[in-house]
Amino acid sequence: MLSRVADHLYWMSRYLERAEHTARLLDVNLYHLLGQKSEYVIPRWKRVRDSLRISSSEGEADNDYSVTQSLTFDTNNAYSIISCINAARDNARQIRERISSEMWEQLNRLYLSIKSTNMADIWFSGVHGFLTGVKEGVQLFQGLTDSTMSHNEGWQFIQVGRYIERTWVTAALIDVHFLSLPLSSNGPAEEIMGLAQLDYLEWVGLLRSCSAFEAYRKVYTADIQPERIAEFLLLDSESPRSIHFSITLLQNALRAIARATNTRNSARVERLAGRLRASLDYDQIEDIMEDIHSYLENIQQQCTQIHKAIYQTYIVYPVDVALISEGAAQA
Repeated sequence: MLSRVADHLYWMSRYLERAEHTARLLDVNLYHLLGQKSEYVIPRWKRVRDSLRISSSEGEADNDYSVTQSLTFDTNNAYSIISCINAARDNARQIRERISSEMWEQLNRLYLSIKSTNMADIWFSGVHGFLTGVKEGVQLFQGLTDSTMSHNEGWQFIQVGRYIERTWVTAALIDVHFLSLPLSSNGPAEEIMGLAQLDYLEWVGLLRSCSAFEAYRKVYTADIQPERIAEFLLLDSESPRSIHFSITLLQNALRAIARATNTRNSARVERLAGRLRASLDYDQIEDIMEDIHSYLENIQQQCTQIHKAIYQTYIVYPVDVALISEGAAQA
């Protein structure tokens, strides 16, 4: 496969995963802010921005309307829904012959739907419906990808993009929650009860932001404990939004690409993914909780290393390596 094609497939998938994640974050946090006191609004939106690694523009208010506007229709914000969908469509357009017509039509339909909408429309007619449409639009695209595209190395690059992005954003989201929320409360009884109720909603919000609340309850019932939430979102091997699950599928996709392309230096990419997968296989939550911030930062750093190794191996590899690989393939 041409490195140009691999690059476009990889980034098309990453941008769509990012758009779906941003839409879910917005939807969950707008819902959880209903009925809360105004002093909780700014810390909540700061946590959302921090998890996406974006900051407020100078003079910008952190209220529901301004944050929704920024994360939905601001073309200068790389994490806004419209920016992500536009970037995904641009990448798909470059390789239309490599994806199915159903995939292109769905992505184009999603893009046109968002492009024809504005903030005033969704704010007064229902933000939830719009954000649900974005999430379902991306999920439909992913379903069409799995059911209409050959599961060759191109499809595998789409999986790599999806799961490396999912791992990174999930790790960042967990990190900001554990940095900003107390694991216990001390103080007068009434204050403790109030904080406990607020903390409960915040931890539930974290699970819902990862589409994992119902799956968590099936494992741990309704017992909302930060340590168990961390264990579930990090180490559960069956939940599709957990980091362990995402890294497993990322590793599987990288192995499949290595077999299909017969690239000489693919071992480094597989080794990096395998090392991260092994740590998630054997790490214990009790040890992780001793310094969960460093643990989650390390996961993000390893994702960055994997990303760079993918580029060095498959996308921007030196010409002499490419010629050697091509000669080996023809021999």
